[in-house]
Amino acid sequence: MRVLVVEDSQSLRSSLRRALQHDGHAVDLAANGMEGLAATGLHSYDVIVLDVMMPELDGLGMLTELRMQGNPVHVLLLTARDTLEDKVSGFRAGADDYLVKPFALDELLVRVVALGRRAHGIKKPVLSIGPLELDLTARTARHSGAELDLTAREWRLLECLAQRAGQVVPRTEIEESIYDELVEPMSNVVDTAVYGLRRKIGRDLIQTRRGLGYVLAP
Repeated sequence: MRVLVVEDSQSLRSSLRRALQHDGHAVDLAANGMEGLAATGLHSYDVIVLDVMMPELDGLGMLTELRMQGNPVHVLLLTARDTLEDKVSGFRAGADDYLVKPFALDELLVRVVALGRRAHGIKKPVLSIGPLELDLTARTARHSGAELDLTAREWRLLECLAQRAGQVVPRTEIEESIYDELVEPMSNVVDTAVYGLRRKIGRDLIQTRRGLGYVLAP
């Protein structure tokens, strides 16, 4: 998944990036609501982790603007305020989930994955596609019962294709899912990831549609 973290604290921003990338996600960062809105104009995100209290444009202001634009991205609000009134205000603005600071990173990671499943209409945390079995919560994959040793980028690619198994996924959408702002957009990141993943799960499972993209089909 591709995740946008909008947080004014540089230390927390960096910590969240490391944790999310370690969990297999592509991550972009923004320091306030204005930067966050600019990022959503450039990329599509599966989940936004959004701090409420920020300078220039706060989290609720950014969230309200996103919903006015018709952007359906799933949003996890972060805030130090834990009153019922604060939570109601967040949900009324269009938030999908709410996490009070301080929080455990493991809980945030689980909530991000759950929102990602919801974004793709997936109810179960485990996907079975032919000989493949993906645990979207544990971020693990098995082939014919044997656990696969995947790089973070290979996992992102497999997750992206598996969430739309049987459908052609355009290269542009794959790029959005598997690279973040630290990777050059013109690099061969998609080709490299597809090649590496095919070596581990077999060439027949990932089919190429010339000029269109790739499809994961058993």
